[in-house]
Amino acid sequence: MENGLRLLTDAQMRQFLTEGYVLLKTDFPESFHRRLVEQLSDVYRTEGNPGNNLLPRVRELQKVFDHPVVKGALTSVLGPDYSMHAHRHGHYNNSPKPGGWHKDSYWGYSRMRNHRPWWAMIMYFPQDTPVELGPTGIMPGTQCYESRTFASDESEGEVTAAGAAGTFALIHYDIWHRSTANVAGRERFMLKFEFMRTQAPTGPSWDNRDPVWRSPSAIEAPLHAHEAMWRDAWRWLMGRDEAADAVDGGGADVAALLERLRSADAAERTLAADRLALLGPAAAAAGAVPALAGALADAFEPAALNAAYGLARMGDAGVAALLAALGGDAPAVSRCAAYGLAVAGEAALGGLLAALASDRDETAARAAFALGEQRAAAASAPAVRALAALLERPSERLRQAAVDALGNVGAYRGDAAADAGVAALARALRDADVQVRFMAGLALAKWGARAEAAVPALVEALDDDNRYVRAHAAEALYYIGTPNAKEALLDFLRGSRWCPTTTPASTFYP
Repeated sequence: MENGLRLLTDAQMRQFLTEGYVLLKTDFPESFHRRLVEQLSDVYRTEGNPGNNLLPRVRELQKVFDHPVVKGALTSVLGPDYSMHAHRHGHYNNSPKPGGWHKDSYWGYSRMRNHRPWWAMIMYFPQDTPVELGPTGIMPGTQCYESRTFASDESEGEVTAAGAAGTFALIHYDIWHRSTANVAGRERFMLKFEFMRTQAPTGPSWDNRDPVWRSPSAIEAPLHAHEAMWRDAWRWLMGRDEAADAVDGGGADVAALLERLRSADAAERTLAADRLALLGPAAAAAGAVPALAGALADAFEPAALNAAYGLARMGDAGVAALLAALGGDAPAVSRCAAYGLAVAGEAALGGLLAALASDRDETAARAAFALGEQRAAAASAPAVRALAALLERPSERLRQAAVDALGNVGAYRGDAAADAGVAALARALRDADVQVRFMAGLALAKWGARAEAAVPALVEALDDDNRYVRAHAAEALYYIGTPNAKEALLDFLRGSRWCPTTTPASTFYP
């Protein structure tokens, strides 16, 4: 426990990285949850869903997010300066039919999803929620898959967040999940809140006792082997550079692994690609690069991702194969290549900078994503300036990717071309595209006090027509934290004062 927070253990962090979730529970007294459910029931019955105003409308709810178990879990995964996003949703489930499997969008918009934990979500259950009441269902290990890898809606391996009042699921933002059937005939609330990392990790923020990555004791469906991916995330969370050391293959038969890479069995191909990835240069020397480059087009996404992570560990030849795939015609292959380049370290920097100049917008956008993941790019003035220059391009998709990447550059706390990065993001607050504008606010929050020059543009953005542009601008002012930023934020909040007990039924008194 640190500063009263109940941080996650090494075992819990390993579970989060491999399976994409952990289930936890607060220790509030029964009376707390009873009052909370009474408030929720009254609000939903008399006013409907309060939407993003859920937190101020239900006063007791803030205590949940101040609880040491909740704060400790979020600190462990996202670092101590995480931000609560303005989108909140109180899910009311009284349906006897399960919902559909899905990944959440980004508030109605799309972006390239992060494998590393930049985002997380909490799903909190304020009432006892047995399976019959329809808790959230989670498909473990699917957080890094764009495609659905399980055939049946009722696939084995589904985990539910069933439990006593105060149970919550801390999930990777991008995991596949659904609501399950409520066959109990009683109301069920699930309170969904989203959180963002504002600083790249410089060291472990959980209760770390063992710095060594430990593989799961067993990998069973729906989980697939992603050792290279998991090791990268662990190393990143420990604050280490992207460059990965190859593991001792113990005399592994590379030829046999290459043969298994051509298997008709998707799980077998996935495992073979992962084993080759772990061997790194030794596998490259035995001819694995062309085979893994071909595997980027595997129809089974877990195998293709392992191929990308493997090529990232195979030096210049692997990086060259990834760069070639990045600029190719197949969107799924290009996307996988971007994930590989994101973890390839400084060896990929020059090629990614060149890819930013591509006349193919999707290629340049994915290159921007990969650069935004890299510490090396954050320390490179040419990279920061090149990303800033993308905001002058006509493609909305490309400008969105550039803003996102510049935010991560700020999170790495690099000083390279900081003025250019902040100035570009300040201009982006006035972009014609609303997603560029609201992502610019989130991006500036990651720059902290170094974004002081953007305060006037952020103040202007507080009057934007879009609720998320306004909310993100306010959040950026909070994280900038200079006297000018604080004064502007307080002026905005005073004019936006919210009274949680002022309702159509109680307008003035008491």
